[in-house]
Amino acid sequence: MSGPAPLTGEPLALDLVNTHPSVGDLLTGPDDLRAWLLLQAERSPEAREFAAAELTDADLEAAREVRAHTARALDRARGGERPPPEALDALTRAQGAAPAVRELDWNGTAVTATPRRTGPTAARLAAWLAEAATDLLTDPAVTTVRRCAAEDCVLLFLPTHPRRRWCSAARCGNRVRVARHYQRHRTT
Repeated sequence: MSGPAPLTGEPLALDLVNTHPSVGDLLTGPDDLRAWLLLQAERSPEAREFAAAELTDADLEAAREVRAHTARALDRARGGERPPPEALDALTRAQGAAPAVRELDWNGTAVTATPRRTGPTAARLAAWLAEAATDLLTDPAVTTVRRCAAEDCVLLFLPTHPRRRWCSAARCGNRVRVARHYQRHRTT
């Protein structure tokens, strides 16, 4: 990955948006996309499937396009404002290009339903990511999404506690606390 490792653990759509920090882009090539998908693999079988695929520049471009539309829509939705219609339309089109069908099967004791998409990897990847964006944008909690309070950080997070201020207590929170301590104790 180019630059620092991305933070993960937020809703998938936020993790995707956070791959484009204030400086640089963490998704500059298919290998970066694969690395990010591998970070998501523990919580998503789709991420494992895409990470195992032969990713191309078209797949990367599809993910980056969904990321851009998600960021534009989220920027407005988190403030309780109407997102740009073109961003919403693009996310809807991405989902429609490879809709998920719940494939029924028998596991020996019960009927199971597994979401499956058909089509090129780029369309399936974009549909999956756009679906995650849709889940976030339609969740009432979208208005609680915050930008990290650290001066040099633009990452977004969904606070699990109302007093949470940083994208990561270990990353930005600690850096801010150390800087404050230094300011209080520095000799002039």
